[in-house]
Amino acid sequence: MTVSFGAGLRGSVKVLVHPEKDSLEAIATLLRSSRSVRTWKEAKSSRVAGLSVLGPSMRSMTRYVDEDLHGAEFRECDLTGARLIGVVMQDAVIDGLVTNLVVNGVEVTEYVEAELDRRHPVRVLIRSEDPADLREASRQLHAGWAATIERIRRTPGIGRRSVNDEWSAVQTMRHLVFVHDSWFRRCCLGSTELFTPMGIGTTVEPYRGAHGLDLSLDPALDEIVSVRDAQAAELEAWLDEVTAVQLAARAPVPDDDVWPPYARGRSVRQCLGTVLNETFEHHGFCVRDLDLIEAQDAE
Repeated sequence: MTVSFGAGLRGSVKVLVHPEKDSLEAIATLLRSSRSVRTWKEAKSSRVAGLSVLGPSMRSMTRYVDEDLHGAEFRECDLTGARLIGVVMQDAVIDGLVTNLVVNGVEVTEYVEAELDRRHPVRVLIRSEDPADLREASRQLHAGWAATIERIRRTPGIGRRSVNDEWSAVQTMRHLVFVHDSWFRRCCLGSTELFTPMGIGTTVEPYRGAHGLDLSLDPALDEIVSVRDAQAAELEAWLDEVTAVQLAARAPVPDDDVWPPYARGRSVRQCLGTVLNETFEHHGFCVRDLDLIEAQDAE
């Protein structure tokens, strides 16, 4: 997860907390067992991780009192348990894994989640245990990406532009190539095949650029789209046949040192959830950044 505090477009404080580029899915215990920023970025707990709104003890807490942090940036930080007391926070934006968030005494996470479900009904399908719902979620996600790809084609070059140190649209799609190979083929199907070379994977060593990934590649948009279309077809064909019993089974993750190492012990359904969630979340990031680029060009 990437966490940043930065100046907004009009100089107001803007808070951005968004899932990082490597993976949205990991284990909360990884987060707590290592204070490494990279480990935090790779560690996304589930919605039932039991994160507490209570902060760390005063002895271990770094305290900032009467500080002007307007426009400051905190990137790749773990803010779990942070307390903001008597602060001024205007025009703030929070985007990421947020649980048990209390604002002026009110726990607001449920309100936020309900509104997100209203705006993006596919989220409800992604959380379902019904194979039919999961098939429909996959279909809708693929259709959403297809529309965005057509948008990219209408403006030559926009797919390779990035804003705010984020991935470009092309890089985002290459990451999803890796997600499919690692979380679907490897974890749901038990495949030991090398990853598709063009994929962009984790930055964590020793997995960075490993198992077939080629960091020197710079594939064209058409190449990436062709791979992603084939992967979507593979996933949908599997979803046409999979049963609830198969989804509930333990994921057949190969017993070797290949990404993702923390997937062992999870169910097939949980691993599939990672694939669907990544596809959804990264599409949102991609659309957000395309909007920003087009707005900048229009100025």
